[in-house]
Amino acid sequence: MTKPSTRESQQGSLRESLQTPAARLSRLLAGSPPTHPILAEKVSASGRRLFTGHRAWLLAAAMPLLGVAAAFGIAPDTATSIAPLRTVVESIELPAPTALDDGQTFVREERVQRGDTVPAMLARLDIRDAAAIEFIRQDRAMRPLHQLAPGRAVRAQTGIDGTLNWLEYATGQGTVLRLARDDQQKLLASERPLDMERRIEMKSGEIRTSLFAATDAANLPDAVATQMAEMFSSEIDFHRDLRRGDTFTVVYEAFYHHGERVRIGRVVAAEFLNGRRVFQGVWFDTASGEGGYYTPGGLSLRRAFLRSPLEFSRVTSGFSHARFHPVLQEMRAHRGIDYGAPIGTPIKAVAHGTVDFAGRQGGYGNVVVLAHQNNVTTVYGHMSRFAAKVRKGVRVSQGEVIGYVGMTGLATGPHLHYEFRISGVHMDPLKVALPEALPITNALRPAFEATTAAYSEQLRVLRGSNLARLE
Repeated sequence: MTKPSTRESQQGSLRESLQTPAARLSRLLAGSPPTHPILAEKVSASGRRLFTGHRAWLLAAAMPLLGVAAAFGIAPDTATSIAPLRTVVESIELPAPTALDDGQTFVREERVQRGDTVPAMLARLDIRDAAAIEFIRQDRAMRPLHQLAPGRAVRAQTGIDGTLNWLEYATGQGTVLRLARDDQQKLLASERPLDMERRIEMKSGEIRTSLFAATDAANLPDAVATQMAEMFSSEIDFHRDLRRGDTFTVVYEAFYHHGERVRIGRVVAAEFLNGRRVFQGVWFDTASGEGGYYTPGGLSLRRAFLRSPLEFSRVTSGFSHARFHPVLQEMRAHRGIDYGAPIGTPIKAVAHGTVDFAGRQGGYGNVVVLAHQNNVTTVYGHMSRFAAKVRKGVRVSQGEVIGYVGMTGLATGPHLHYEFRISGVHMDPLKVALPEALPITNALRPAFEATTAAYSEQLRVLRGSNLARLE
């Protein structure tokens, strides 16, 4: 047997390498020996039987490779047949149209959007009733509807022609305004109490600039901030004592109607961390129906006197025996505290008392003088006006509005001049020792502990979560 030359062996190897994997595999499956000389020497009879016995298995495994080879075997310019397009038109039987019933009605609900107007709201409700639209625009009873609050719902029932049957709007004051037609098709407006669901909500926050800024950041209503300030008013001077980093937690009531919050109720528990001082308060209704805020230990937070007659303001001039008067341009004693605040800011009585004087008096301008127990007198000057019921001899309660900030008398700007006198002697309102709070009575203590235990626990849990968030 003549051995192939070296040149012929090289050419055979080259042809073998240029063949596609699919071609080489097909040749193996067909039983053809490899063209490569080395491979030819190694293929035995048993090897051929192995290829033959597993031919089906190898064929299945080779199908993807064969498919690839076939795909690449089609030239790009090969002509292919295009399937003809044919349009088929079929008629469909539609049901006969039926006229809408004239008595058919539709109930729609829309949410008030920012910048919304009453005409826009009525249009979205598909109200095309000229008489109803005019009634809503003109009648005094419909004024609450014109105070549209974003997010609040307006519901209405109309006929197919847009005729209004009824319209309802939750006013936010615990009532629902309803406009409807009676049996004679006359439009009548009425208000009724809402069927409300009471929920307990909890929030926490941190002071960065002011209490109201902190409650806004915590998405708390202003009513909650005001109640917190009143609760701790005898312990914290919110004009001077707030510090950046102070924290608070609060538990309060919220009332819902059809899933919509319509009113904020009472703050039932709160905690305020002012520097290193911790203040807590829980609400408790006494047997006489005169509820109040107490510490968890049962000490009343309502002292005999509030620390300040204004909720939020700033001290513009302190108590002094010698101060340069900005109007008289001379040194004089300033026997009170000046609180700067905008004109019209409500002024509250710092304690229960009787109006001893209400009127105009020299440099005080419009002034109210209240007489309290134990020969204590408080003075409120430069008012813009008095509260409606304030006159000599009338009894007022602690926290009751007695007038409004102004700049009458000797004043260079709007502020409240506040004095605190004991037996006619002027005392510094910021330094005078106020009477201690009264504790809960022994008779009420079991009821107090049973009522406030849950609120105290909520404060404890919320305090822990708040501190974890801040850290």
